[in-house]
Amino acid sequence: MSDQPHSRLANARETKAVLERFGLFTKHRLGQNFLVSDEVIGHICELAELGPEDVVLEVGPGIGTLTVALLPRTQAVVSIEADRTLPPVLVETCAQDSDKFTLLMGDALKVIPDGVGELAAPLNAPTKFVSNLPYQVAATLILKVLQELPSVERLVVMVQAEVADRICAQCGNKTYGAYTAKLALYGAVTGRFEVGPGNFMPPPHVDSAVVRIDHRPAVDPDDGETLSDSQLAWTCQVVDAAFAQRRKTIRNSMSASGFDKGVLDVAFAAAGIAATARAEKLSPEDFVRLAKALDAATTPMDMDGEGR
Repeated sequence: MSDQPHSRLANARETKAVLERFGLFTKHRLGQNFLVSDEVIGHICELAELGPEDVVLEVGPGIGTLTVALLPRTQAVVSIEADRTLPPVLVETCAQDSDKFTLLMGDALKVIPDGVGELAAPLNAPTKFVSNLPYQVAATLILKVLQELPSVERLVVMVQAEVADRICAQCGNKTYGAYTAKLALYGAVTGRFEVGPGNFMPPPHVDSAVVRIDHRPAVDPDDGETLSDSQLAWTCQVVDAAFAQRRKTIRNSMSASGFDKGVLDVAFAAAGIAATARAEKLSPEDFVRLAKALDAATTPMDMDGEGR
């Protein structure tokens, strides 16, 4: 095993030196807590299983602590950063692999997916999403990447521990909610490890975790057919309505969101779901069945007697 660090920046001494050299300070409004554990960096890279064919998308590179570990392992890294004081830092810290590094400034929620596609046009589309994410937008970004960047095969992301709990929750658990069910339509959690506050400078007031999610196409659990984009979007609408008032039965929650109770009863019967159940008891597969049944119950018959 090599004694070389995964990232030369993943320690407090080097991080402080870089910040002092550029006259910077931590900006809590951007969620900046700098990772100073090379062991964590190494574990992230192991989970990502990077190869020379991979194009990695990274959000929130900061001073490049994770970036410099990703670059030698990949074809290219495309990083999105919101803090406009950081480009000069990244030019320096990523200089060794500058030919493989592309920086895009802006809000990742606005840049993804169109801005990434334009920037990465000379390259292959991003294959992996590896990031120490800004915690305030982490959950939204993860789902957005899964929904809007189908080329991304795997996500390895550091998030707040409670967000990781939501991502990994099983149906029936109080942490399981609309977000969990929707995310499961696009990917499967295949790894997780915990990261304590002491691995950062300054230490955050929350625990963190790294989660690996493998992108997979959602399928109809009954016939194995891959769901279309419109079917996925419809299923997500059904999930949101079911969890809109999660303390109520699924029938009452969905009717309060505008679904006709008569149509709901027909769909519940067709999908084999009790109208008195609560949303957290339904698996992602149950929601696919319910969405399909609702579509059938509300789709007019055409001249041949077949639904649209």
